[in-house]
Amino acid sequence: MPSRLPIQDIFAGLVTSIGTAIRYWFHYTLVAFAWLGVVPLTACRIYKCLFTGSVSSLLTLPLDMLSTENLLADCLQGCFVVTCTLCAFISLVWLREQIVHGGAPIWLEHAAQPFNAAGHHQNEAPAGGNGAENVAADQPANPPAENAVVGENPDAQDDQAEEEEEDNEEEDDAGVEDAADANNGAQDDMNWNALEWDRAAEELTWERMLGLDGSLVFLEHVFWVVSLNTLFILVFAFCPYHIGHFSLVGLGFEEHVQASHFEGLITTIVGYILLAITLIICHGLATLVKFHRSRRLLGVCYIVVKVSLLVVVEIGVFPLICGWWLDICSLEMFDATLKDRELSFQSAPGTTMFLHWLVGMVYVFYFASFILLLREVLRPGVLWFLRNLNDPDFNPVQEMIHLPIYRHLRRFILSVIVFGSIVLLMLWLPIRIIKSLLPNFLPYNVMLYRYWESSHSDAPVSELSLELLLLQVVLPALLEQGHTRQWLKGLVRAWTVTAGYLLDLHSYLLGDQEENENSANQQVNNNQHARNNNAVPAVGEGLHAAHQAILQQGGPVGFQPYRRPLRFPLRIFLLIVFMCITLLIASLICLTLPVFAGRWLMSFWTGTAKIHELYTAACGLYVCWLTIRAVTVLVAWMPQGRRVIFQKVKEWSLMIMKTLIVAVLLAGVVPLLLGLLFELVIVAPLRVPLDQTPLFYPWQDWALGVLHAKIIAAITLMGPQWWLKTVIEQVYANGIRNIDLHYIVRKLAAPVISVLLLSLCVPYVIASGVVPLLGVTAEMQNLVHRRIYPFLLMVVVLMGILSFQVRQFKRLYEHIKNDKEQWDEELLASRKERI
Repeated sequence: MPSRLPIQDIFAGLVTSIGTAIRYWFHYTLVAFAWLGVVPLTACRIYKCLFTGSVSSLLTLPLDMLSTENLLADCLQGCFVVTCTLCAFISLVWLREQIVHGGAPIWLEHAAQPFNAAGHHQNEAPAGGNGAENVAADQPANPPAENAVVGENPDAQDDQAEEEEEDNEEEDDAGVEDAADANNGAQDDMNWNALEWDRAAEELTWERMLGLDGSLVFLEHVFWVVSLNTLFILVFAFCPYHIGHFSLVGLGFEEHVQASHFEGLITTIVGYILLAITLIICHGLATLVKFHRSRRLLGVCYIVVKVSLLVVVEIGVFPLICGWWLDICSLEMFDATLKDRELSFQSAPGTTMFLHWLVGMVYVFYFASFILLLREVLRPGVLWFLRNLNDPDFNPVQEMIHLPIYRHLRRFILSVIVFGSIVLLMLWLPIRIIKSLLPNFLPYNVMLYRYWESSHSDAPVSELSLELLLLQVVLPALLEQGHTRQWLKGLVRAWTVTAGYLLDLHSYLLGDQEENENSANQQVNNNQHARNNNAVPAVGEGLHAAHQAILQQGGPVGFQPYRRPLRFPLRIFLLIVFMCITLLIASLICLTLPVFAGRWLMSFWTGTAKIHELYTAACGLYVCWLTIRAVTVLVAWMPQGRRVIFQKVKEWSLMIMKTLIVAVLLAGVVPLLLGLLFELVIVAPLRVPLDQTPLFYPWQDWALGVLHAKIIAAITLMGPQWWLKTVIEQVYANGIRNIDLHYIVRKLAAPVISVLLLSLCVPYVIASGVVPLLGVTAEMQNLVHRRIYPFLLMVVVLMGILSFQVRQFKRLYEHIKNDKEQWDEELLASRKERI
């Protein structure tokens, strides 16, 4: 083999590679056109056609499919429609799995009971209970030590067993054959499996389904996805919407719904509610005439509609109510009125509702997080009335499937009352107290006032950049500290201990670990107030029985005995009053102390000018956190002696000095240079014409540079391994306590600052020092001075592309050479075999 390939071999290999690339390009273009063009465009056009409400739109649907008007907007809307239909399909499959593995409601499996009763002795209880509130009662209850609710009346279980036997005797008259058919039909419906899903899943991969494997099988999948979209739009959007629309028109509520700015959503929800009521009525009629298959089908459809509506209520309606209630209770804090909120809703209803929903979701999330923290402190069993989200047996979907609708409605009303009362206690009432005690403290200044505009009227300081800096840098650095949660947990524990000893409720709140004897009797005597008047279920075999046991029990899974003092209800009432007073005082401190400290500190910089309270609150919160952290560290060092304290102070002073130097370099110089470079390369050429002079503001460039630096660092850590990623990972691994100033300066700060300075200085020297020596005109000098930075960026990008292509050509050359050698070896071997 020669050291260099002939030109014809290189050309042939290059043509082959280009042909392969063109073939793949055509195939992937077809894949992209099918999935990103045909599927969403078809979904959007069919959606518009169905909701137009005219027969002519159905007749012109084939022509509308080929129309080129509003292609981009229809494709984007179609992507949203396809996403919704796919989510609905996945949700239905997942809900079916929940019903199959977790068990259907007992009222849905009622048809299988006659056959089971006929095959068992009359004294045996059936496999499932009768009704949504019944459970198996012939098995022994769990031991008292494992249940929060014990000491139930045993007569209730006997009565329940007698009722089940009477029902079985009545159902025996219906005939064993019908019962067997119904049971077999129910089992067939439950165990229906038209395909061998495991083998199909092994054969069908994402590459094969999307067409990324080079085959054209994906065209069939495109057809099925389009058909599925059409079916789901027709069944889950078109029918409920028109059912709700005709009902609202008939009841005369059409004008009120149109005034809400969410006519389609409200009409569809009303349609689903009416559909659920219709399914319940049809299910009852099918039960009377003993149409078992129809009865089961109607029951499954009702479960689907019921779970969908409950998900909308839990995830959509409840956070929205909380968000609006928070806004209404905090109007005086921002000097706003309900009229202002009404105007904002009229101008942008979608944005307003989304923001309130987001605020409500954040409130619900932090409330649930606080409840989880309380469970870590309090005795198991104190919060028996709240669901434990950390319980491995807790399954909200199973509760939606099994519990009746009135239970969910009662839980929803109680949740609204509890959450609303807490908002009143911790927001509305403290605001009223602050306005009465400190009239000049409120309202908070949330107007986009710029202090810098008072001295520089032309300075367009970006408030958005500062808010992004605050949300992306300051607050995460505060919230990521594990000390904050430990402090809060310590405060809760201290308050619990204090309240327990003041009210003689220490055993109730924290438990008595030393009481090991007679624990079962104490459980019976001390927990009658927590009883839910439900029989303790028997935990049978299978996941279905386990879920039924969880749903029917009246208390928490974990429980510890406690000592019940005299006048226990009065002490509980005083505990609640003490808790309300504590929450009120804590809310007053949180609303005033950080803002007051932030205003005082910011006044040294801004003077008497008012600035956004977001900055004052963040500044005060950070200062308070640093103060509390310093106090806790000193308290922890006090028992170690004066010498150790001085040694620790010396070490921390050195560490703080190193940290300040690193912060100046990496959080000061690098973001400033990066933001200035971004301004020169991207912002100034796009925003400032050639006949105007761009103005640069270091503060704004630094704020944007911090965000750019954070994004670049994140991308670097997610990218391939190279020297910058290695250095950043080493710096993160060392942390602040083991900070290596020499390593950071030599390996990270110096190279990065050198590259940024060269990127800023070299173009400036060329434009201001070299170009004038060439004798060009002033206009050309201005053009070069303004466009040299983006021009050099293009040169760098072009050089990178060329270097990449050179490497690719070298790889192609080696590939052709290896193939040629392999082909020559095979040819030589074949000749030797012939000889």
